Amino acid sequence: MGRYRLYPTDEQTAGLVEHCAHARFCWNLALEQWECWWPGRPHAPGYVAQSRQLTEARSVFDWLAAGSQTVQQQALRDFDQAKQNFFAGTHRRPTWRKTGVHEGFRIVGPQALRVEKLSRRWAQVSVPKIGWVRFRLTRPVPEAKSYRVTLDRAGRWHIAFAAIPEPLPGPDDGSVVGIDRGVAVTLALSDGTTHQAPVDRSVKRLQRRLARAKIGSKRRGKIKARLAGLQARNGDARKDWAEKSSTTIARSYDLIRIEDLKVKNMTRSARGTVAKPGRRVAQKAGLNRAILGSGWSMFATRLGQKAKGRVEKVSPAFTSQRCSGCGHFAAESRKSQTVFCCVACSFTDNADVNAAKNIAAGHAVTARGGLGVVDLPVKREPQLRLDS
Repeated sequence: MGRYRLYPTDEQTAGLVEHCAHARFCWNLALEQWECWWPGRPHAPGYVAQSRQLTEARSVFDWLAAGSQTVQQQALRDFDQAKQNFFAGTHRRPTWRKTGVHEGFRIVGPQALRVEKLSRRWAQVSVPKIGWVRFRLTRPVPEAKSYRVTLDRAGRWHIAFAAIPEPLPGPDDGSVVGIDRGVAVTLALSDGTTHQAPVDRSVKRLQRRLARAKIGSKRRGKIKARLAGLQARNGDARKDWAEKSSTTIARSYDLIRIEDLKVKNMTRSARGTVAKPGRRVAQKAGLNRAILGSGWSMFATRLGQKAKGRVEKVSPAFTSQRCSGCGHFAAESRKSQTVFCCVACSFTDNADVNAAKNIAAGHAVTARGGLGVVDLPVKREPQLRLDS
């Protein structure tokens, strides 16, 4: 998907905000009709019935008729597709869209093809009832049949053309690499190369000022805007790092093995419940922020898309405790965060690189010390054989 920075004028900005409000209104109204249904009642209206209702509503309400029918109908189409994805089990249940959070609309059809290049750095796109809006031409515009206009919390407009890019080719030399993800060292490769995610700029000071500001005041709005801008800057730096790192690795190796980490489960809160309160909640929260700030999931997702068919996921169980030299498994071999010294063969290496070498070999150690790549572990308890 090609995403570009949109630069509308003040008059065009007002029209884009109105389009976002109408799309959000149609989505929430369709969701309300769907939520009101329960077993025993007639089925909730589908897209065709809701389109007829939209036509009737536009004839009654002038503010709705002043908007773009294309934007409003596409919001109903998007909601209908979201329902189908939910029932298919591929996506979550559709939720309410909120002002300031879900700001955007989609254009599909011949109108989405009206794009003109103005110069080497600028182009313009036609938006219904808005006119030609300029955007920054940072890369060639892909051939797409739809685009989506969004407004982020930092007040920046973007346009994204829906197009699936081609996967990146590998070097075709049979090279294999393993990637170990961590907090101190974001990416450690089996050949000794490391990639470090950028450090986020601190937002604590602005968060404290926001907590002390009076709700609804202008001061609170200014602080909130500054905080959103700083968080957007951190997110842009993290995304830029993930894109560049995944591109470099996808072009440098033929087969890429990476840990199959459940990042969502790893970053769950340790707060617990009232009956069973959690322990070391603050420490776990700090670890969660460090993991999320490293962009593990973003990197893995983009790597899988760029090196499609060349990425294998390996179980991360005990890969940091296995010696990549002799294969001995011992927790005592991990001397520190950076040092690995095997207690059996005295093999010494960087701890993260040693784990990456195990991942590159596809070795995942089971709880009993065996290799996960075989059917039975090497170290098994003795069993009695009964002769018949």
